[in-house]
Amino acid sequence: MSRSRFIGLVLAAIAASASLPAFDASAQGAPPAPPVQVATPLAKRVTNWDEYTGRFEASEQVEVRARVSGFIESVHFRDGALVQKGGLLFTIDQRPYKLAVDVAQADVARAKAQVELAQNEVERAEGLTQNRTITARDVDQRRANLNSAIGTLQGAEATLKNAQLNLEWTEVRAPLAGRISNRRVDPGNLIAGGQSGATLLTTIVAVDPVYFTFDVSEADFLRYARMANMRDNASRDAGTLVEVRLSDETKWTRKGKVNFIDNAVNARSATIRGRAVFDNKDQFLTPGVFGRLRLFAGEADALLVPDTVISSDQAHKVVLTIGPENKVVPKIVELGPLSEGLRVIRAGLTAQDKVIVGGNANPMVRPGVAVTPQPGQIKVATTN
Repeated sequence: MSRSRFIGLVLAAIAASASLPAFDASAQGAPPAPPVQVATPLAKRVTNWDEYTGRFEASEQVEVRARVSGFIESVHFRDGALVQKGGLLFTIDQRPYKLAVDVAQADVARAKAQVELAQNEVERAEGLTQNRTITARDVDQRRANLNSAIGTLQGAEATLKNAQLNLEWTEVRAPLAGRISNRRVDPGNLIAGGQSGATLLTTIVAVDPVYFTFDVSEADFLRYARMANMRDNASRDAGTLVEVRLSDETKWTRKGKVNFIDNAVNARSATIRGRAVFDNKDQFLTPGVFGRLRLFAGEADALLVPDTVISSDQAHKVVLTIGPENKVVPKIVELGPLSEGLRVIRAGLTAQDKVIVGGNANPMVRPGVAVTPQPGQIKVATTN
């Protein structure tokens, strides 16, 4: 093919292409920019709360043991029932202790008779000394006999009181009001009493009020101490107000106050133990049950967004925003607690950021992709 003929064919092809219509990407099925709803974070002054996990404990608890030994004669309570302070729980066979009281009473009567006799002899001797019928030494001897008889009487009376006390202790009574556990010993069994090695009969825990113990990190404790002098407040009647909820509750309806902060930080865990007290008039809160406590941590201005707009990127929490040219820009944020149904953002967002609050579930909405923003809204929940 000659050179002139090749150039002619090229010019003809260019002319033919110029006569064709321009290429339209959208007409060929290219996806449009996905629509999303955007809104600025809600700026609001919120109350900050720090949350801690802990468990309820009885404000008072006691192990019931007998002070005297013997056979259990009867049990006077129902397992798991509420008992009053001083209520009769167990009765130990009283017969040997009643006999001991009778013997002690007889010894007291005998000692009183000796005292009376010695007193008469002293009075008689003092009358005879005036006539010098008896020597002074005999008078002194009779006075010594009287003092000895008085001492014997006092010892007998003490023995009687001890016997009566042992007889009283055969009735084992509740040392405090509360809920009793099951009986550990049935009637007819021999139990040991005394100060050591006594048989455990049952236990009682107080039900109102009830304690809640929790551990606070060293950093939080220092922050509280600087913010509100928490240690001093805990020693006052007012205390620091707290709220608690159980594992199956969503609202913080149970109000209490901190009444104790430990005197040292645990060197191993870097935490300090705290304790709050709660009224338990309905006796629903049970020692040993886990709960979640929140402690007032001050008020601050904050930005709030719905929890649904927050995603995870490995170890970070991310919120998608709209940047220049309507492209998706992810921002790493630091999360705070929930407030009025919205999540507090402690860092990572500004009040001017356009947060994607709707349409972010679309797989096409990803970092760097251009989107079509539409007005959205962030609403505050009516309940917490």
